[in-house]
Amino acid sequence: MPKLSLQQRLQTGAPLFSIEFFPPKTDASAEQLLRTAEALKLYSPDFASITYGAGGSTRSRTLKYARHLREDYGYEVMPHLTCVGHSRDELRGIIAEFRAAGLGQIMALRGDPPKGESNFQPHPDGLHYANELVSLIHESYPECTVGVAGYPEIHPEAPSSEDDLSNLKRKVDSGAHFVTTQLFFDNNKYFDFVDRARQAQIEIPILPGLMCITSREQALRFCDMCGTTIPAELDEQLSAAGDDSAAVEAVGTNWVFQQARELLERGAPGIHLYILNRKGPAVELMEKLKEAGFYQG
Repeated sequence: MPKLSLQQRLQTGAPLFSIEFFPPKTDASAEQLLRTAEALKLYSPDFASITYGAGGSTRSRTLKYARHLREDYGYEVMPHLTCVGHSRDELRGIIAEFRAAGLGQIMALRGDPPKGESNFQPHPDGLHYANELVSLIHESYPECTVGVAGYPEIHPEAPSSEDDLSNLKRKVDSGAHFVTTQLFFDNNKYFDFVDRARQAQIEIPILPGLMCITSREQALRFCDMCGTTIPAELDEQLSAAGDDSAAVEAVGTNWVFQQARELLERGAPGIHLYILNRKGPAVELMEKLKEAGFYQG
C-alpha cells in the first residue's frame, strides 16, 4: 500500500507524531543528532522538521541534514524556511533546492531577527510576513504541504491576541495546511487558542508543540525568548529537583506525558516534540504513550 502523504495523514484523524531537530554545528553534535534519529525512527514519526538559522545562517546544514534524515533514516522531512535576509529570488532558489531534494513539505516562518538585532528588517526585495512566504511557496512549488506557526500565548511582538489571530488567519488564507504551536506547558493555553482560532474561521489542524524539560535554567531561557510561561506547580517541582539532572529530567518527562495524554484524549491532532536533538526524554515519552495506547510505534 502506498505511503500516505502528510496532507492525507492529517485528514485521517489518527494522531500524528512529529519531532524537531536543529542543524548541528560540530562533529560531536552531528553524531548526537544521528543517534537520536536512529532511536526515534522506531516510533515511525509522521515527519521531522529541521530548523533554519536567522538570515539563512544554517541554510547548507539544514539541507544537508534534511537529506540525511530522509535518505539514510527514512524520515519525511519538513525543513524550516524564513524570510530573514533573503530576496524573493533567493527564496525561490531555496524552495527549488528543497523540491529537487524530494522534500515535500516546508515550515514557512517569518523568522527572528539575526542575533544582536531586536527588530525584524526585511530584505529590500524580500518578504515582510510569513503569509507572503506561504504564497511564494505555492507559486514556486504548488504541490508542497506548508506548515505555519501558532502562538497559544501570543507572539511576543503581537500587540494583542486579536492581532495575533489575524496574522495566523492570513497565513491560513494564503494556503497553509496545518499549524504547529510554539511550546507551552499549560494545556489550557492550547485549548483556549484552538477555540479562539475556530471562532476566527481557522479550521486547519493545530498541532501542539511540547518540550521535555531537562534543565530549569534552559527552560526559563526558552520561555523568555518565546513568551511562554511555566506553571507554578511545574516550577516548584523543578526547583525541588535542584541540581539532580536525572530528577529534573524525570519531572520534565512526566509533565509532558501528562500534557500529551490529556491533549490526545481531548482530540488534539497529535504532538510535535521539540527534542533539542536529544533522544533520552523523547524515547521515554514515546514509551509512556505506547503503554497508554496512543501510538503503536
